[in-house]
Amino acid sequence: MEYLPLFFDLKGQSVLLIGGGDIALRKGRLLTRAGARVRLVAPRIDAEVRELISESGGELIEAEYHVDHLKGVRLIVAATDIDRVNRAVHADAVSAGLPVNVVDNPPLCTFIFPAIVDRSPIVIGISSAGKAPVLARNLRAKLETLIPPSYANLGELVGRFRAQVKAKFDTVNKRRNFWEKVLSGSVAERVFAGQNEAAEALLIEQIERADADHQVGEVYLVGAGPGDPELLTFKALRLMQQADVVLYDALVSPEVLELCRRDADLIYVGKQRDNHAVPQEGINDLLVQHAKAGQRVVRLKGGDPFIFGRGGEELRQLKEAGVPFQVVPGITAASACSTYAGIPLTHRDYSQSVKFITGQLKKRSAEINYDELAGTNQTLVFYMGLHTLDILTAGLMRAGKAPDTPVAIVSRGTRADQQVLTGQLDDICAKQAQAQLPAPALIIVGEVVELHSELAWYGDNQSSSVPIA
Repeated sequence: MEYLPLFFDLKGQSVLLIGGGDIALRKGRLLTRAGARVRLVAPRIDAEVRELISESGGELIEAEYHVDHLKGVRLIVAATDIDRVNRAVHADAVSAGLPVNVVDNPPLCTFIFPAIVDRSPIVIGISSAGKAPVLARNLRAKLETLIPPSYANLGELVGRFRAQVKAKFDTVNKRRNFWEKVLSGSVAERVFAGQNEAAEALLIEQIERADADHQVGEVYLVGAGPGDPELLTFKALRLMQQADVVLYDALVSPEVLELCRRDADLIYVGKQRDNHAVPQEGINDLLVQHAKAGQRVVRLKGGDPFIFGRGGEELRQLKEAGVPFQVVPGITAASACSTYAGIPLTHRDYSQSVKFITGQLKKRSAEINYDELAGTNQTLVFYMGLHTLDILTAGLMRAGKAPDTPVAIVSRGTRADQQVLTGQLDDICAKQAQAQLPAPALIIVGEVVELHSELAWYGDNQSSSVPIA
């Protein structure tokens, strides 16, 4: 370890900053955010730098650097591109026993600035010891996406109740165990959802009930998307990795399931046509049962929970049972599969609207209103309709849809084995009978299908077009 990472309390402390240009501006912003009183020395000072230092209550000295400028300061930063000045600053600082940083010149530094992820009071510093600053910034960018800004609110909340928790628990281990449950449970999730008042009320309740034997868990209804794990939202991934129990269905790809917490209890409740591993009522009961046992439960559903996913039915039972829940949207199959197949759902030359239709209705005898779907300049997307393809195409043509209307079947969309079969209303059934594309599959009807051959990309994790003789 070339540098010992430390955090410097600069609130109200004098810091000498030498330089009046862009580099000084960047360092000045960091120093003032940390509460330092900046003494800036430079013969010429840019307007933006001048404004920053003045508004923060700092001191502006328009002059060449002199050793006397070190008097009374706790820290020194040289942000100039003049080697003579930088070396003089370094020598004077070392002689005075003061920490000094000469920007982009590690040999002249006794401390360095890390790349910073700021979620104050949570602050993360990333350093490459000055050897690979771009790599450090890249790592910071990755962490920025993984750590929501709401972690700042969570840190503030924990800080406000730290003394109260310390008074409640008489040992370090008890306090640590309590905070571990809080920071991976419902209180944290309330903060991440922007419900800060509810989070505080829940934390107070948990502190008061800390000696109780049991607390109700929570259910997270998570959209897993159509299959490609890179299409998961950050929130979905975070909840999947902290769940105690995961209930998943047949539409969740193995690659997505692999991202769940390693020691979570995985329960398959898959639904395939006429073959339900667990009926819907049983799934509802399992969600309530595990949450009542104090567990964090992820209900992982293919696509989006509220688009033909029966998420509303599950939430209704959770609400009736008094179980707290959250819903995380997922990318629905219509959007993702059509995109990966190179078929835009709308296009000003072909389609001005799009309709999503389910091929599985609550009442098997219910009929689709084909007359409503027969209009032009619109795209139709049928979910779960592969087994009724002949009925759907016949109904559309009977309602007046042209027999030569383009149709595409996207099988296992967004996955590595995605396939696309194209045809027309009057021949797609025969082509599918020959190709035998497997479910899950999406059926897209409309002129936009003509763009598939032009826009589809046949690279990794993309489409393969199915040739039919």
